Amino acid sequence: MQHPTYHSQLTQLRDGFTACFGTAPAHVTRAPGRLEILGNHTDYNAGTVLSVAVDRAMFVAIAPADPAKRNCQVVDLHDHSRREFSLADLAHPRKGDWANYIKGLLVELQQRGIAVPPFSAALLGEVPLSAGMSSSAALEMAMLLALTQLCGVELPWLDCAKIGQACENNYIGARTGLLDQFSSLRGKQGCLIYSDFRSYEVSTVPIPAGTAFVVANSMVKHNLSQEYNERRQSCEEAVAALAKIYPGVSALRDVSWGQLLAARQQLAPLPFRRALHVVGEITRVEKGRLALQQGDVEQFGQLLLESQQSSEENFENSCPEIDALVAIGRGLPGHLGARISGGGFGGICVHLVRAEQAEEYLAALQKIYHERSGRKISAMICQASAGASCLD
Repeated sequence: MQHPTYHSQLTQLRDGFTACFGTAPAHVTRAPGRLEILGNHTDYNAGTVLSVAVDRAMFVAIAPADPAKRNCQVVDLHDHSRREFSLADLAHPRKGDWANYIKGLLVELQQRGIAVPPFSAALLGEVPLSAGMSSSAALEMAMLLALTQLCGVELPWLDCAKIGQACENNYIGARTGLLDQFSSLRGKQGCLIYSDFRSYEVSTVPIPAGTAFVVANSMVKHNLSQEYNERRQSCEEAVAALAKIYPGVSALRDVSWGQLLAARQQLAPLPFRRALHVVGEITRVEKGRLALQQGDVEQFGQLLLESQQSSEENFENSCPEIDALVAIGRGLPGHLGARISGGGFGGICVHLVRAEQAEEYLAALQKIYHERSGRKISAMICQASAGASCLD
């Protein structure tokens, strides 16, 4: 089932493109944002993750531009900001500029021998920015599909995911894994996505009927690059120490819970706690997958709460606002489990709730948080969506 705003978004996108560029778009694409449901910071540790593509997406309209100019124009219809750049001058990103996500894709395509012609494009997104729902990957995948359509090239989905990751790693400067791109590309209605970041195998797990996800945005914005990179470095330090104890260890995926605890004295305290989180998360993902297959939604919800506790204590990527929202949720009717979702350091928490109580839960969460903190948050109910696609 499509989100109620789906058709109005498409109409607004096409009309906005025509108003900006005086012609109809040649191609229209869509890519969803995602929620990480279980498996926090496990993707770049060769681990596993349960995620979901949500019914909030980025839409892109594109058409060829004057080839003589070699300039590209992109308009964000949300705030009418506009960027213009030359395909021959992509070497230097502008710090903090949203156009970097597009320029980085172009660089990666050029390096793969795919010559993108000058283009005009319009963006229209409904994924909250800097909130842990991966608006960046939604933009990357929608734009990448639009660019490949423009070039008449069809790339395997895994190549598309790796191009998006390379854009973030090499051009943006965030050492992110592949979770966001996998989720945006491989979503399926009514299902969670189970991704194995060693084998790159992806499968789906049905979400138990009668449940919904309430997403609460703490309104704390995060700049992921520095904190993310520091956490990743700590994980790499833990792997280096563990490899000396257990031959064959090349990632935290290779270490069992028992092995990690047995090696505690050989690890510095900080890398140990970071590893404790990641190894614990990989264990929780496998338990969660089994619980879903058995229809045990209460057990799955408990695993979400254990994950949140580890984010607070071991990985330290939660924040007081998220901690408070999760604590409030535990006392509300319909609550099954809640945790921070995404890179962390702000952003969102996701609450697994009984579907018939989701609206009341959402309203109560906002009300109680405002009463206790004096601050307002935004919240929404999300459903599992299909993955990225070409619409025209």
